[in-house]
Amino acid sequence: MSRVDPNVPIEESVGAMARLVEQGKTRYIALSEASATSIRRANAVHPVVSLQMEYSLWSRDAEAGNIQACREFGMGFMAYSPLGRGFFAGGFHDPTDIPENLGNHPRLQPGNVEHNLKLLAQVEEMAQEKHVRTAQLTLAWLLAQGDDVFPIPGSSSRAHLEENLNALEIELSAADLAWIDTIMPPGAAAGPRSRDMDRVNI
Repeated sequence: MSRVDPNVPIEESVGAMARLVEQGKTRYIALSEASATSIRRANAVHPVVSLQMEYSLWSRDAEAGNIQACREFGMGFMAYSPLGRGFFAGGFHDPTDIPENLGNHPRLQPGNVEHNLKLLAQVEEMAQEKHVRTAQLTLAWLLAQGDDVFPIPGSSSRAHLEENLNALEIELSAADLAWIDTIMPPGAAAGPRSRDMDRVNI
């Protein structure tokens, strides 16, 4: 299913999906941007296989309970926008680099973007030290968060796809992960992760 409707009890939505499973019209039920509470309430009605939620170095809201709730029920965690909507893909170094389609993103607005570019510079420095691309380091960090965390980056070309896949070969030590947490701890990014925060993590 898509995002949780705040006006419809999650039990009702999942119950309707459960009937489709029983009828053989779908095999599994998954949730998007559901809170830990909604995950638990949903699983009380029918097993849920996965949660899709934004998760990246600059969007770590999922660590406040969502991932933990998924693990209670053996659910997979699908991390969308794992490269921070392209912020960690290598194309941002100055406010003038912001593409038109991202111009309204809260974290790329004046007053926020300058702070976030300073954070990015530190991540880029670590990537250079490891002789990998920033995007690869960012994906490797996500992969290190658990075998049940699956980054789902977009790939606009075969070259990007192969570059992303090479992140699987990067091994980050405990010291590396601790340093990344020092650079970009939860809440480090300036500005909310979405223009519609009332529609996420419900």
